[in-house]
Amino acid sequence: MTTFVLPRPSALSRRTVVGIAAVAAVVCLWSSFALSTRALEATGMGIGDAAIVRFGVPAVLLAPWIPRTLRRLRGEPATVTALVLLAGLPHFLLFAWGAHLTSAALTGLLVPGTVPLFVTILLFLHRRTTVSRTRLIALAAIVAGVAASTILIGGIVDAGGIAVLLAAGLVWAAYTIGLARTRLDPVGVIAVVSVASLLAALALAATGAMPSQAFQGNVDFPAWAAYALVQGVGTGLLSTACYVVAVKNLGSSIPAAAGALSPVLTALVAVPLLGEPLSAGLVVALVLITCGVAAFALAPARTASRPMASDPASAPNR
Repeated sequence: MTTFVLPRPSALSRRTVVGIAAVAAVVCLWSSFALSTRALEATGMGIGDAAIVRFGVPAVLLAPWIPRTLRRLRGEPATVTALVLLAGLPHFLLFAWGAHLTSAALTGLLVPGTVPLFVTILLFLHRRTTVSRTRLIALAAIVAGVAASTILIGGIVDAGGIAVLLAAGLVWAAYTIGLARTRLDPVGVIAVVSVASLLAALALAATGAMPSQAFQGNVDFPAWAAYALVQGVGTGLLSTACYVVAVKNLGSSIPAAAGALSPVLTALVAVPLLGEPLSAGLVVALVLITCGVAAFALAPARTASRPMASDPASAPNR
């Protein structure tokens, strides 16, 4: 009698499966960030409450790493630290404001979709960094998608809301450059951003500069718990961890290109969840920007031999 033994999965196949699972998780978590931010008004939470929950959860969970992170910050250039801190409360407030003025689909599309464009512009202005022709074509597609979102999409969307979302993309691009230059590890980055943003959010909410139901004695615990799970744990911790796992198992290009799928998922889920229409103009903008981001991620970084100081396509967008 012949016995057949099934071959064991190779190390490569296991890494591929783990990487693909991590990429899928990242796409879902990035999409949930845009959807939950857009749905913030329905929860009854003020923007101050949302910021406290968003940054308070990772700050508490990463408390054991805070002393070590503070010691490492002593040798960090002030400009780099400032760029890294942009990923906290400044980006969150612009993101939330843009989501309030536009839609979940546009928020999930324009902010991460324009990061490669803004990073390229900032690096060119600072170091005259050049990019390959393929990436220039990809950036042109992103610009065309932004133009399409402004011209073709009507209704609740206005130029002011799109401008705020573009500002959020610019802020995240500046953070991406700072992230490439910081000596902090990923846990240290999350810790310092979360603690600084939490302290700022508490101060602004306590003084009334940001609306907060908590400081008025009104706390909807189920809403806070759900928001803490989605944004505090999901966006604040798991998305970064999953992205690191994806890059380690698949390399940087594939996860970065797959990350362009998050705006598509956001737009599709926003239809039944938030009642947002999937218009022809939105589809055009989605196709242009998503294809542009994917092509940018997969194309060679430069025609010159010296690599870019920061590859915008390989940086996590949350």
